[in-house]
Amino acid sequence: MPARIMGYSDAGEVVETGDTVKGITVGQRVKVLAPHAQFVTKTATDGLAVFPIPEGLSYDSATFMALAAGGVAWSRSTPINPGDTVVVLGQGLVGNLYAQAVRDRQPGKVIVVDATELRCRIARECGADEVINGSETDSVEAIMDLTRGRGADVLVECVGGTSGIKSFEQAQRMIKNDGTIHMIAKYQAGDGVRGSGLLPLDSSVMQGKQIIFGFWKSPGGPNTRDLTDTADMLMDGRIRVDPLITHRMPWQDTPDAYHMLYKDLTSALGVILEWDH
Repeated sequence: MPARIMGYSDAGEVVETGDTVKGITVGQRVKVLAPHAQFVTKTATDGLAVFPIPEGLSYDSATFMALAAGGVAWSRSTPINPGDTVVVLGQGLVGNLYAQAVRDRQPGKVIVVDATELRCRIARECGADEVINGSETDSVEAIMDLTRGRGADVLVECVGGTSGIKSFEQAQRMIKNDGTIHMIAKYQAGDGVRGSGLLPLDSSVMQGKQIIFGFWKSPGGPNTRDLTDTADMLMDGRIRVDPLITHRMPWQDTPDAYHMLYKDLTSALGVILEWDH
């Protein structure tokens, strides 16, 4: 298998700029969309690839900006009315950050579901109204109980992978008539072949309901406004990332960090890789 460059979210200090770079200076703190490395080279043109870190925003928080901005952009594209019950399936980084960001849409209740106690505990700490551990209870029954048999107004699917296929099957039975499923995660069958993650759609259950995918009505995903707003939310506490950080590791242990995240979802969530100064 060919080598694969991993990662896309870094925060650090600018050490050199090209002659045509404007608005970015040597010594400035920035968030960068780039592979995990001690030094990266990036074209700074659109304000997204290289984003200045505001004063008061820590490097820890800045490393989460790419994912958090995704949560903000997704939450803004989900069709939600104030007072709606929003269910978020999956409390990995994306699901957790979405569940926090969606508070700005003024939902009546945010219910989250995950199958690991670690992620359920972190979700509670981050302010979810209700947390369901799918390994201990029937999550469909739990959602129906919490909504008095009505079902969720909006369900956001953030599980993905092979587990997400079963999760999507359950999701269809968690939403009310005329409710919406917003699909954020990506799926694959157990063989990992691209395009093999066929989802089980029950048309008899989904009659009168709708499914939307990705950054619906938000072409291209997060924009500079989303990033600026995300930075504000990270600084004022509307989005918390400290509970998400389960490990800090030196860059020399990067392979161990990736293996841990891939193989042991029960003990690891957010890993900060620290580089030499």
